[in-house]
Amino acid sequence: MADGARRGHRLRAQGPGFAVALLVCIVAGGTAGYMVVEGWGAWDAFYMTMVTVTTVGYQEVHPLSRTGQGFTVVLLVGGVGAVLYTFTLLATMVVEGGLPKRLQRRRHERMLTTISDHFIVCGYGRIGSIVAQQFLRQQIPFVVVDRDADRIRAAIEDGAIGVTADASREEVLRRVGIDRARGLIAAVGTDAENVYAVLSARVMRPDLFIVGRAETEDATIKLKRAGADRVISPYQIGGMQMAQTAIRPAVVDFMELATSSDNLELAMEEITIAPLSVLANQSILGANLRQRYGVIIVGIQRHDRRMEFDPESDTAIRPGDKLVVLGRPDSLRRLEVEAGA
Repeated sequence: MADGARRGHRLRAQGPGFAVALLVCIVAGGTAGYMVVEGWGAWDAFYMTMVTVTTVGYQEVHPLSRTGQGFTVVLLVGGVGAVLYTFTLLATMVVEGGLPKRLQRRRHERMLTTISDHFIVCGYGRIGSIVAQQFLRQQIPFVVVDRDADRIRAAIEDGAIGVTADASREEVLRRVGIDRARGLIAAVGTDAENVYAVLSARVMRPDLFIVGRAETEDATIKLKRAGADRVISPYQIGGMQMAQTAIRPAVVDFMELATSSDNLELAMEEITIAPLSVLANQSILGANLRQRYGVIIVGIQRHDRRMEFDPESDTAIRPGDKLVVLGRPDSLRRLEVEAGA
């Protein structure tokens, strides 16, 4: 621990702050030296110091005494070395990417303080990276949290905002804006870590929508008890997908087409009805969605999460309902604006 602290102090001593401080000391010492040795004024002494350490080759401000010449020699040796060291260090920072990396970190910190209505993706492994890619394609704001620095670097290179930290810690969740978040996805490598992340998030935000990843049935139960709204088992979903593809390939192809973010012709979307929307408290027939927008209502999820599939035309649309709608992306966007008005 002590060795690590000493190494940290050495690194800081060799940094740009030390170089600039050394250069300032050289200039200040040279100015004071000429004032004492030659009796010059402050400006003349400062000007002579700058001419000396930058080696521009101008003549002396005033004729130098033998002592002044000796002092100039010392100033030349120390000052030129300090100048070369400082500018070499600054150039190295720019060439090797030190400065851009610092600017990028500051930009990420500013984005963390301003981001809102976003998702927190815990883990950037095989599942987390796929989730992030989908969010990037659909331009949904999100923040990635992972303890592996290499994974966070990969996430940042992919265009995400990333934080190297433990997603189960409350201060970390607070830092990534859990109080302003839209939801959280726990996709860390182990079930235990996911349970802790979900539990911490639920304690901090009782109303937050949380999705957890589980590898076993026991983990599924624990994640639900910890507060996850939905629990996804990649192995179970993968097995069911393979079975459905073998039995009903056309149905699977249609669902992939409707739910793919790359599809520009057809999309399936979830649209929430706001309390003040003009669609609230109307029937499906009265809202005239098919004729006005050319969309098909596949189902309605009520406020109590009960799902009604293929609702009748006289079914009422209530505030807080979520319409599962199939249609063209531009039509769905127009419908979403009216539903939230």
